[in-house]
Amino acid sequence: MEAADRYILEHSSAQDEALAWIQRQTNIRTNHARMLSGAVQGRFLKMITEMLDAHHILELGTFTGYSAVCLASGFREPEKSHLDTLELNDELEDLILEGFDRAGLADTISLHIGDCKETLRRFHEEGRKGRYDLVFIDANKREYPEYYDLVFDLVRPGGWILGDNVLWDGKVWEEPMPQDKQTLGIAKFNDMVAADPRVESVILPLRDGLNIIHKL
Repeated sequence: MEAADRYILEHSSAQDEALAWIQRQTNIRTNHARMLSGAVQGRFLKMITEMLDAHHILELGTFTGYSAVCLASGFREPEKSHLDTLELNDELEDLILEGFDRAGLADTISLHIGDCKETLRRFHEEGRKGRYDLVFIDANKREYPEYYDLVFDLVRPGGWILGDNVLWDGKVWEEPMPQDKQTLGIAKFNDMVAADPRVESVILPLRDGLNIIHKL
C-alpha cells in the first residue's frame, strides 16, 4: 500500500463488523479481492447516500456485496428505501446474501442475478423510468457506454450516476492508448459523459477514479 493510501485509510472512519466480514470472505473465497471497493471508497459511498438523502438506488456489479452494503447503510429511512443490485456471477450469490444479512440489510437490498443489460431492459419494461435517485456503475468495463444509455432514463431528473474505475490505471490517457476492450469501453464512457449536455460531471481520483454525474 502506498504511504498516501495508508495515511488516508488510517485517518478515515473504520469499516464496521459486517463489512470487515465481507472483506475477509472476499479474500478467502475469491481470486479477485482487489475488485472490492474497500473501506475508504465504501465510506464515501455511504456518505453519498446520506448527502443525497437517496431512497432508491441501483447498483450494477456488486461482486461480493461490499459496495451495496455501504450504499444501503446510508439510507436515512431504511424502512422507506430500497437498493437493487445486479450481479452476473451466480457462484457469489450465497456470499452476497450472507453479507446482506449480517449487515441487517436483507430486506433493504434485492439481488438480481443475471446479465446487467438484460435486467436493465426488464426494468424498463416494468415501468421503472425515473425511479432511482442514484445509480452506481461498476460492472463489465467493456459495456459502460451501453450501461449509461440503459440507466439514464431510470434515473430521476436531478438524480446522480457514479461510474467506477474510470481512470483505469492510467490507461485512458496513455499515448497510444491500449486497444483492449476494457480500456476502450471506459474511454468511450468518459467521452460520452463529457459531451452529454444533459449532465454535469466531475472525475475524482478516488481509488481508480470515480466519475460523478448529475442528471440535469
